[in-house]
Amino acid sequence: MNLIPEIEASHEEIKALRRTIHAHPELRYEETGTSKLVAESLERWGITVHRGLGKTGVVGVLKRGSGNGSIGLRADMDALPIQEINTFEHRSTHPGRMHACGHDGHTAMLLGAAKHLAEHGNFNGTIVFIFQPAEEGGAGARAMIEDGLFKRFPVDAVFGIHNWPGMPAGHFGVVSGPIMASSNEFRITIRGIGSHAAMPHNGRDPVFTAVQIANGLQGIITRNKKPIDTAVLSITQIHAGDAVNVVPDEAWLGGTVRTFTVETLDVIEERMRKIVEATASAYDCEAELHFHRNYPPTINDAEQTKFAAEAMTAVVGKDKVNASVEPTMGAEDFSFMLLEKPGCYAFLGNGNGGHRDHGHGAGPCMLHNASYDFNDDLLSVGSSYWVRLAERFLAR
Repeated sequence: MNLIPEIEASHEEIKALRRTIHAHPELRYEETGTSKLVAESLERWGITVHRGLGKTGVVGVLKRGSGNGSIGLRADMDALPIQEINTFEHRSTHPGRMHACGHDGHTAMLLGAAKHLAEHGNFNGTIVFIFQPAEEGGAGARAMIEDGLFKRFPVDAVFGIHNWPGMPAGHFGVVSGPIMASSNEFRITIRGIGSHAAMPHNGRDPVFTAVQIANGLQGIITRNKKPIDTAVLSITQIHAGDAVNVVPDEAWLGGTVRTFTVETLDVIEERMRKIVEATASAYDCEAELHFHRNYPPTINDAEQTKFAAEAMTAVVGKDKVNASVEPTMGAEDFSFMLLEKPGCYAFLGNGNGGHRDHGHGAGPCMLHNASYDFNDDLLSVGSSYWVRLAERFLAR
């Protein structure tokens, strides 16, 4: 590896910040303490700070020379409503809240890069450090954009990164085009006429209708979308009735849809509405579909992805960069930023969990898991990548 010596020398300082954040997790749009720590750290290093974008977001601006040319670097700050089962010293001190996705590490890596760039940065242009709230279901990226993020702090491109358990520690994974899927939720309510279970002909059965709708929806995946267009339609809830001998008046089912393109999503939603309406009508019931689009697909720009992979290679070597990593059907609200600006989102391997201190939980070190912990060995890797990326980008 070709890590930056000054960043390696600051490792313990940045690790301490990371563990402080881990010990004090805050949920979406409640990241007041984390935002304060971030802002005060940036100010201490001489970076201009702007607070309150997207409610609790923080933006740091660092200019050198003419200030022309600009790049955005983004980290997310929020935690999850999970009870941590780890018992190591830096475990969560807030019951029911935990940094189970590594946003503490993402924030620390970007802070490490900001510190180095402020003290030793060799560039001509503007670097915008974006510390975003509410990635976990709160669309904090969209909130910051709506608060004028890119109007107040224009950038030529924007970049993000996420740690990835299971990938060897210190390895990068990236791909041009879709890297993460869209996230969408639906709920279908079916209204019929209740009856005694022994005399179903006297009613209109919403449970039977719900089952037929559930079967019909799977036909969208196998018969309506193109086979090469990846999509998942998962029914995760079916609720109806209170007594075994009564056909209820109402039933509902819900679930998620995930796609790599908006076009495929449009096809699925349109077909869902037709199947729900027609199936309910066929069984003399009424049905209503509520379809909510949460996050769009995360789609990397080809040119910026190639450029980012070159910066990764400069830090960890070609053998540790997978430039055609398999996309995931998980979702990420950095997608909103990529709708506004060209850029690239990448994965940084978090290892298999062997890095965890004594006292970690019994479960695997996977994302959104109560025994997860960020791998502090990645801090210097991620910070070095951010620095090399920014300096190379502005040198162009």
